[in-house]
Amino acid sequence: MKIILASKSPRRKQLMDLIGIDYEIIPSEMEEMLEAHLSIEEQVIKLGYIKAKEVFDNTGGDRCIIGSDTMVVKDNITYGKPKDREDAIRILKELQGKEHVVYTSLVILIEEKEKLKEYKEIFKTTVYIKEITDEEIEEYVDKEEPFDKAGAYAIQGIFSKFIDEIYGNYSSIMGLPIHRVYEILKENEIN
Repeated sequence: MKIILASKSPRRKQLMDLIGIDYEIIPSEMEEMLEAHLSIEEQVIKLGYIKAKEVFDNTGGDRCIIGSDTMVVKDNITYGKPKDREDAIRILKELQGKEHVVYTSLVILIEEKEKLKEYKEIFKTTVYIKEITDEEIEEYVDKEEPFDKAGAYAIQGIFSKFIDEIYGNYSSIMGLPIHRVYEILKENEIN
């Protein structure tokens, strides 16, 4: 069975590599659009599903498609990927010194012998960022680590020195709850 990661995220690839299986990457080209009438959880699951479904619809045979999406939320404000340097600085100033929530969806579509199984799950992790000076924020942003990440930071990178506490799953913050991917693959005898 083919295992396909429907993402071009280097962090999701890094996490997939940890479980030691053969897989390929076919990134979804779907444009991410938010829908105001959906809750945050529903939005994140829908975006993960749309990504996985697009790749599923463009492939064939027995296959397992893994899709995911991540949103950072504080005080009902959603923080996506920063548009530019100023946006990254603004986001980090708003997140620092407080807690926020990282929502990550996991969508796995498995077709085997023309039977389809769908998994749609959401993972919620609370992150506390220490107080950070304006100078530290600008120094971090100038390292270009934050530009393709929701919330303008990478928890596994140099930003980790600013993380005070985490309640929830670490790999979910990186963009893929790899423990659950492994469990689903094992449960379905996919390796």
